[in-house]
Amino acid sequence: MSDATTDAEPQALPGDGLREGIVDDLRRHLGEALVDTELRPNDDLWVRVTTDAWKATGDALYAMGFEYFCFLSAIDWMPSPYGRGEDDPTEPPPERPTEIRQGVAGGATRFQVFARVTDIHRHVGVTIKVDIPDDTLAIESWFTVYAGANWHERETHEMFGIVFTGHPDLRNMYLPTEFEGYPLRKDFPLLARMVKPWPGIVDVEPMPAEEQLPQDEVVGSENPVDATPDQADGGLGVPPAEDLADEAAEKISPGEAPNSSTPPEQDPTGQEEQDAAPPAAAPDAEPGA
Repeated sequence: MSDATTDAEPQALPGDGLREGIVDDLRRHLGEALVDTELRPNDDLWVRVTTDAWKATGDALYAMGFEYFCFLSAIDWMPSPYGRGEDDPTEPPPERPTEIRQGVAGGATRFQVFARVTDIHRHVGVTIKVDIPDDTLAIESWFTVYAGANWHERETHEMFGIVFTGHPDLRNMYLPTEFEGYPLRKDFPLLARMVKPWPGIVDVEPMPAEEQLPQDEVVGSENPVDATPDQADGGLGVPPAEDLADEAAEKISPGEAPNSSTPPEQDPTGQEEQDAAPPAAAPDAEPGA
């Protein structure tokens, strides 16, 4: 190997031209409405857009070949004032930051809506995020772009209280109509967790004890007790069935044992006695016979 090859700088890893091209196409459609991106080469892509460009983003992605709608939901970035249900109630509550941090691709509001769409021909997906105004908690519906967004927007409205303008029917799917509050907001108290802590962090009722086999009956145990030479017991250390029968017979008390002095039943024909009787001795031969 030559010195020129040895001293040469290592080649740079290839980029992700597919996802980079998607970002460029979105920028041509949206302009400055494309606020931020997070591209991990050969892994995934996140894009954040302005609130007023949310509907236009859906239209642009659909035109770019992202015809498969995966899901839509929301997230509340505010730290819970009630702590975490997994915290041990017997320990002092840990100190946690109180500022709102929006995660990948950033953000500027407490609530964000995010959706996932896929181009099934190029086998690539993109996650789109958008800030929800704190004063209105409203955003345009994707129902006219992706029909599958109907159910997801209803659920997000029910659990977070975000309004999707233009949606044909935002009725509750899970909760009663008169239910007050939005269960997936961080400031919604989970009373069930206040009454009963998260399972596993406190003493809970033990599971019913399971009957365990003796150590000498565990399959595969080393040096099985009384293992027969031919391993007829399957390696369990248990005598074969015929040995067990002999042992059971030995344990029977004399009073329970059959009376061996009782003669067997007689054969009416007498054939059995004849068969059992010893042959008669032959008479001595006469001299000279």
